[in-house]
Amino acid sequence: MNVIAASSTHADLDRPIWTALTTRQAHLGQGDALARRYHADIAPFAALAAETPAAYEALRRLLQPDEQAALLSLEPLGGAERLRVENVGTIHQMVATRAAAATPDDLDVIRLNSADSAEMLDLAQRTKPGPFAGRTHEMGRYIGVRDHGRLIAMAGERMCIDGYVEISAVCVDDAWRGKGLAGRLIDILRNEIGQRGETPFLHVFSHNTTAIRLYERLGFALRRAFVLSRVGHADASAPQHA
Repeated sequence: MNVIAASSTHADLDRPIWTALTTRQAHLGQGDALARRYHADIAPFAALAAETPAAYEALRRLLQPDEQAALLSLEPLGGAERLRVENVGTIHQMVATRAAAATPDDLDVIRLNSADSAEMLDLAQRTKPGPFAGRTHEMGRYIGVRDHGRLIAMAGERMCIDGYVEISAVCVDDAWRGKGLAGRLIDILRNEIGQRGETPFLHVFSHNTTAIRLYERLGFALRRAFVLSRVGHADASAPQHA
């Protein structure tokens, strides 16, 4: 997979969580100048201003004793006093390199909002596209497809920074896979993001080759690889997944 051209390597994309939480999505999180996190019912992500003892301690104070946060970093996180750090895997950040189709097929696509939150959460829990909580839909615009009233597919926007919007929560009910729904929803979001003068990007586990091939066909290319870490209190008795 080729890394995209340097013209698309916006520096803020190297720190998407921190940038989002200190700019356009500050209202969705909490923290200070050392460490910030999204509210737990929004997303499990957190970020540090820098990997310093003071920042790690600030992050520890943001977490409940039995809680964990997910962090992205360019290199594996170093030892953090009073915190347990677990390397979860490698994440590929992919950025759109071309515009979406000018007229995506959206006849049966609906806008999702807080009234659909329970169904959105249920679909995400069944299909496991990545972290999704009760208020994740507040991070951006979400769209979906219903069949006889039942939500069978959705996709939406997650992290937002100046010039870039992340596409996330792309999921399709098992009985409806292979019908092109995921690609259609992504193209609709790409088109809308592009019309706002912004560039779509996304994150995917490096081992998820099926999803990566789909994203490549849709015009996304690898920009950078990140280490995904799960961080919690060192003395927590029972770890839980972020």
